[in-house]
Parts: sequence; structure tokens; C-alpha cells
Amino acid sequence: MKILIVGSGGREHAIAWKVAQSPKVEKIYCAPGNAGIAEYAECVDIGAMEFDKLAAFAKTEQIDLTVVGMDDPLVGGIVDVFEAQGLRVFGPRKNAAILEGSKAFSKDLMKKYQIPTAAYENFDDPQKALEYLETASMPIVLKADGLALGKGVLICNTLEEAKEGVKSIMMDKKFGSAGNQMVIEEFMTGREVSVLSFVDGKTIKIMTSAQDHKRALDGDQGLNTGGMGTFSPSPFYTEEVDAFCKAQIYQKTVDAMAAEGRSFKGIIFFGLMLTEKGPRVLEYNARFGDPEAQVVLPRMKNDIVDLFEACVDGTLDQIELEFEDNAAVCVVLASKGYPVQYEKGYEIRGLERFKDQKDRFVFHAGSKFSDGKIVTNGGRVLGVTALGKDLKEARANAYRAAEWVEFDNKYCRSDIGKAIDEA
Repeated sequence: MKILIVGSGGREHAIAWKVAQSPKVEKIYCAPGNAGIAEYAECVDIGAMEFDKLAAFAKTEQIDLTVVGMDDPLVGGIVDVFEAQGLRVFGPRKNAAILEGSKAFSKDLMKKYQIPTAAYENFDDPQKALEYLETASMPIVLKADGLALGKGVLICNTLEEAKEGVKSIMMDKKFGSAGNQMVIEEFMTGREVSVLSFVDGKTIKIMTSAQDHKRALDGDQGLNTGGMGTFSPSPFYTEEVDAFCKAQIYQKTVDAMAAEGRSFKGIIFFGLMLTEKGPRVLEYNARFGDPEAQVVLPRMKNDIVDLFEACVDGTLDQIELEFEDNAAVCVVLASKGYPVQYEKGYEIRGLERFKDQKDRFVFHAGSKFSDGKIVTNGGRVLGVTALGKDLKEARANAYRAAEWVEFDNKYCRSDIGKAIDEA
């Protein structure tokens, strides 16, 4: 098989690494890819939003399956474009990717089908949002409706902060058109857990749990980022939690989308909050999480290509999804100053130490080739993932491996997975 992967981050590197293990696959392409992905795939200079060019490439190269890693092209309708031209593609159509593309849509879906989530109101008029805040209790959560690189959520402790947040999202358009509409949501407390799943329109298969660290600085301080590290499994995702979610959340979401005429095929990412009143859905994503993919995929026993094809063909019920009885921790190595301002173009040293490692991996998020060297090319540069018999061993292995890599202005949190010690 020939496979094309669309995207350029750590998630797509993890997907390419996993796809390369399939005996079915003879050639992998990635558009646009990065310096790390180039080890497994031929990188193609086509942007992830250039749908017609990507489809033309898939036809010319006789690609058997295209795997879309990123949210923007999925929400933009890349799957519809490919399917209209008779091309096989893994991912939800535009009318299903709205599950991630519009927080207002997903909240209304949960309300309609009684899927547990936080109380909320949707607003498209900033003045009405400001009036609503006058009667709301603090703290409160503001969410830009559309895609905002994982950063369009503000937790406001005071009325003044909340008003400033409305101004920032809806009037100043800090997140662009993503802020044309906004969700104001009750503030929930509890552990956050990420659960990824494969879906074929009717059947859902749940992957192992993970837990992400969104804040830039130790102790969950600083600005929200795309993710500074993650671990899997989450010790807080118990059998009791799993049973509740299977009964009240997972299949109900798939059935709700089908009932709305928006049959979902691909990955549904469930962002959960484990509250005192039970698990609640914080958010849905319509693709693998980043960096969650970097800890979930190394633990997966299955050939991932079998799963992609089963989702496309509607035969997922015939596959048993299996994971190793181990643990994984990913530490993101970022450029100092991320997510605000940071410099690029610094040489990355020490990557050769990961060659032929069986339990330590480096996934590139922001890298490129320059004058024969691999240099930094983003805020999140690398994700260093390590396996271990349990989370403590995996965490120790990940931080040791993170020391193998050097580049100017390298920064990482020192407490990824520290919650493990409290479990």
C-alpha cells in the first residue's frame, strides 16, 4: 500500500512511525511533513489546506489511503473533496468534523442527547454575553467557538476578568473568526483525562487513557499551550469511570451524530473532567490529540492500518483493539518563550542517540532541514516519549532521554506526570 499522511507535527510523526510498522505498507508520503517524519516518509511540499493539490497528488501517485492528522483540514472539508474524487481517506467529513469545529454545536448536541457536560450558554452578541456574566457565578469558563490551536479557552476568576475575556475573544478577535461565537460554561473541578477512540460511523473502539499538561510552566502555571507533555494510562481513569463513560458518553455520542445525519468516521477524542458528580465531557476533538498520540500509539499492539481501513469500511466491530500492559510518558521540548514569542533556526543536537531504541522515541513537532542540519522550526520542537513497566519508570526514562537532546533556548516542564505520585 501507498499511504499519504496530511500534517506536519508530532502527532503526524507518531502516526507515520506507527504506519511504517505495518507489513502492508510499501511507501509513505507526508504533506508537508517535517525533518523527523522524513525518516519514514517522503515529504511533499503541499500545504495541509491545499485540498485540490493534495487530491491531485494522491491520484498521480496512486495513493491507496490518505490519513488526515490535523483539525483544520478536517473541519475545512478535505475528506469531502477526496471522496468526491473517488479517493480513500481516513477522517470525518466536514459535517461530522463540526464536532470539533464548533463548541456551540457540540454543547447543543450533548444537551439534546443527554450526554453529561457542564452547564453553558452560547452567544453571538458580545453585549448579551456581558449581560449574562452579571448574573453568573465565578470562576467561569469562556470558550471561542471555533478552532484556536488549543488556546481558545479562558478560565476567569472574577467578573472583571470575564468581561475582559469577552472583549478579547469577541470584540478584539484574539482568536480570529473562532471568536465570532462563544460558549460561556460553568467552571468544573476535578482531574482531566483524555480518551481517544476509533469510530466507523456506528461502532466505537476506545483506546487507552492519557492525561495532558496544557499550561506552559511547572505547577500548571502560565499560558495555555497546545500541550507540554502527557502520560498514559491515567491512574485516575478507573474501571468505574470507564463503565460510566461507556454507558453515558462514548456510544451515545456516536449514535447522536448518526441521528443528526452526521455519521462520524475517524477519531473522536474525548476530553473528560472527572468531577465529584461523575465524568463530564469538556470537549470533543475530531482527530488524534497532540501530544496524546505520542504516548497512546507506542502502547498499541494493533496494526494501525487495519484500524484505519476498518473505520473507512464500517467493519470496526470485527477488530479487537489491544494495548501493552505498560506505561508511556512524553515530555515536550519547546523553544523558550512559547506560546508567545520564540526564536527559530537553532541546530538540534543528540537525535542520533534515539536510533534503534526500543523504549525511547523522539517525535518532531517543529523541525526542518537547513544546510544539511536539523534545526528548530516552531514553539513545540520535539516530544520525547519513553516506555516503562509503570508510569514512574516511564517518567524517569523520559526525562533521562530528554537530556540527550540539546538546542539553544530549549525549555521543558519538569513536572510532567508528577500527578502519578499522588494517585
